[in-house]
Amino acid sequence: MYDLYDYWRNEMRTKKKISLTINEDTYLAISEASKTYRIAKSQLAQEAFSLWLKKETEDLMAKGYEAMSNEDKVMAEQAFDAQKEMLE
Repeated sequence: MYDLYDYWRNEMRTKKKISLTINEDTYLAISEASKTYRIAKSQLAQEAFSLWLKKETEDLMAKGYEAMSNEDKVMAEQAFDAQKEMLE
């Protein structure tokens, strides 16, 4: 039978610890949010890191798509010019 202890033990096996140095204002804001929302500081940090990583990934993808669209535009212009030359 899978109980709460097994769940906690499995969760802890996949978690890693880190140590951070942050300014006092940020620490106080995190502490206040932790109390207000009844969320552990580590959970807040994990969610913040996850959101940052997601945003960075989306930004990189957007830049990649933009670069691809510029390449496609250049190729389309070259193809158009080549077709125009053939028709002249």
